[in-house]
Amino acid sequence: MSKEKSKALYSEALKFMPGGVNSPVRACRNVGRTPLFIDHAKGDKIYDADGNEYIDYICSWGPNILGHGREEVIAAVKNACDRGLTYGACHEGEIELARLIQKHIPSMEMLRLVNSGTEAVMSAVRAARGYTKRDRIVKFEGCYHGHSDGLLVKAGSGLLTGSIPDSAGVPKGYTDNTLLARYNSEESVRDIFNAYGDEIACVVVEPCAANMGVVPPKKGFLEFLRQITKQYGSLLIFDEVITGFRLSLGGAQNLYGVTPDLTTLGKIVGGGMPLAVYGGKREVMECVAPLGSVYQAGTLSGNPIAVSAGIATIKLLESIENLYSEIDEKAERIETAMRESGLNVNRVGSLLTAFFTDKAVVDYNTAVSSDKEKFSGYYSYLLDNGIYAPPSQFEAMFVSYAHSDEDIEYTCEIIRKFGR
Repeated sequence: MSKEKSKALYSEALKFMPGGVNSPVRACRNVGRTPLFIDHAKGDKIYDADGNEYIDYICSWGPNILGHGREEVIAAVKNACDRGLTYGACHEGEIELARLIQKHIPSMEMLRLVNSGTEAVMSAVRAARGYTKRDRIVKFEGCYHGHSDGLLVKAGSGLLTGSIPDSAGVPKGYTDNTLLARYNSEESVRDIFNAYGDEIACVVVEPCAANMGVVPPKKGFLEFLRQITKQYGSLLIFDEVITGFRLSLGGAQNLYGVTPDLTTLGKIVGGGMPLAVYGGKREVMECVAPLGSVYQAGTLSGNPIAVSAGIATIKLLESIENLYSEIDEKAERIETAMRESGLNVNRVGSLLTAFFTDKAVVDYNTAVSSDKEKFSGYYSYLLDNGIYAPPSQFEAMFVSYAHSDEDIEYTCEIIRKFGR
């Protein structure tokens, strides 16, 4: 496969953007490759500037659960564009999308539309602090909640110690109230609450972690978080930016049967457009302006184009019979091929990650034990065989409804050959 046009475009991009990209993982530095520049996509395929075709398992990092360019979603967006790109004012579509979200995630009694997952989690944490009148929050090593200052905490920081910012430009004071626990460790959470319980506003967690690779919650872990936050009068926030409408129509909270106080959504809920949501208990959300003193605003929040894509996508997810079972079965076939080739795999629904470690991956420390050089070789092998996978050991593969049986079988055969 020639990649000369992508290389030329990357050289040009380096003149204008840090690292030549608008999001760091796209630079492919962790895998020693030059990023592909994409020309177009359709169904389960993506096509680069050189005309090469790939089976896409990034799916724009999750939103494209129906595949690229689903006709009904495109039609809805085109129709919305004809009525104007942005109003900066209220419109009926906001109500329709909110009603659809609440129908499937009833814990979101009241919600607010925003533009990105980062903004949604930042706003949910602010609402939790405003409601509880407490400052401290608990997050987990290896769980990513966007790039707001208070959540960019170095994952290796010691438990119950002052949290060190994981990014230059973040004053240490911004993370002093962020306490780090170990994912899937009830003991670490209990220790934090024993020390700071009356000061903790909320616990924010990915109910199924997908930003250190896929790491499912241990049995009883989410139930424990629900119990201990209630015990201490703290709020439980589920970051479902990835898992919302992906693991089920009701997200991870429906799959695992645990109800949080606040939820954040992104990716699928916007149907491929920039849109995210935070919401939860009415009494908490009534603290948000203009009803309460917790301020949050956005010129493009509830953008009519993004809202139209989200509505169309959710309606399709509702209407396609056996959609989730079909996607899960496709992912299970890939998981089986990975195991047959000797890979260590975690999968939940249509999310999966192959790890290059002999350890069971249950938290951040076991995830980072994976051999990243071996992963780089695996990534390049897939790419050179026409399979577009995440260029990071610590991201998930996404399977979509558009992936054909033929393409799933080809993917499985390529993966099996890798282990020979």
